[in-house]
Amino acid sequence: MTTRKWSFHPCGNYRERYDQELTVFETDFGRLWAVLGLVLLFGAVPFASSPYLLYILNITGIAAVAAVGLNILVGYTGQISLGHGAFVGVGAYAAAILASRWNVPFLAAVPAAGLIAAAVGMVFGIPSGRIKGLYLTIATLAGQFIIEYVLVHWESVTQGTMGITVPPAGILGWSISGDLPFFYAIYLVLAVMIWMAVNLMRTRYGRALVAIRDNDRAAEGMGIPIFPYKLLAFGISSFYAGVAGALWAYYLVSVTSEPFNLGLSVEYIAMVIIGGMGNMAGAVFGAIFITGLNEILRFVTEAFMNMGILSEYGLNLAPLREFTFGLAIVLFILIEPRGLAEVWRIVRSNFRLWPFSY
Repeated sequence: MTTRKWSFHPCGNYRERYDQELTVFETDFGRLWAVLGLVLLFGAVPFASSPYLLYILNITGIAAVAAVGLNILVGYTGQISLGHGAFVGVGAYAAAILASRWNVPFLAAVPAAGLIAAAVGMVFGIPSGRIKGLYLTIATLAGQFIIEYVLVHWESVTQGTMGITVPPAGILGWSISGDLPFFYAIYLVLAVMIWMAVNLMRTRYGRALVAIRDNDRAAEGMGIPIFPYKLLAFGISSFYAGVAGALWAYYLVSVTSEPFNLGLSVEYIAMVIIGGMGNMAGAVFGAIFITGLNEILRFVTEAFMNMGILSEYGLNLAPLREFTFGLAIVLFILIEPRGLAEVWRIVRSNFRLWPFSY
């Protein structure tokens, strides 16, 4: 008599332990694609790009660092902030002052600028212990205007409207100048910051932030101290903004207060909403979308100006950008509230299930 041995093969990703629930990549196939993506990003993209495209990629990478930080605050903690652009400015000025006046090296100036921005962000995050929703939005908006005023009028430190010239960046004697070296520096920092953010959300601190977002009263009833965690979220978000500002300062060589206005804060909010709140990849998608949209609008505006259309009707780029950003946010909220990250998930699912329908 023969005994038949049965073998069972899983037909899906079924988790049996808690550590499997917390893994970043569920399968070896996902890890393989992550490695291939990094190899393609660092090995092929910079050499196949023109100088202009390389500049756009660098600006996108800096924006993605700041957007990931804002997503931690808005998407994962549920705290709205309209002062993120100002915190980026704090980081840019902090790095510029540290590098130009005290000769602090690049590797130390960037995290130091993040810590300074985190301290400032936590100061303006104190009202989150008492207020939330629209009132917190107004409080952060006030912080945006206060920081703008300080950056312009504290001339003994910020040089006012003259700005600060940043010395060249360097790492262990190697000079970082030009688009290509900064491409590697920016995207290496972006990879590290995303890795830190993803792992933060896997810890008890990240789960506490998500619990506060879902229901702060229930979270408090479970023993989570609401105010310290909200303050922590503001600090982490501002740290990311400060690091992005420091990269901005070193890459663009000079720092002035004009770029760090309310419009920049609105752009970061648009990145988070359009990319997908509560999704790390969504922040990167949003940064790519908004940066690309800015460039498309610039080309369209130049074409209209050459044809005399804008001058005939008295239009310029600023209201066109605001209208387009607002329209994009409204369309995404109506059509796909979960943003580009959800669109990407659906596309991946279609490829995984092909040739069957989703």
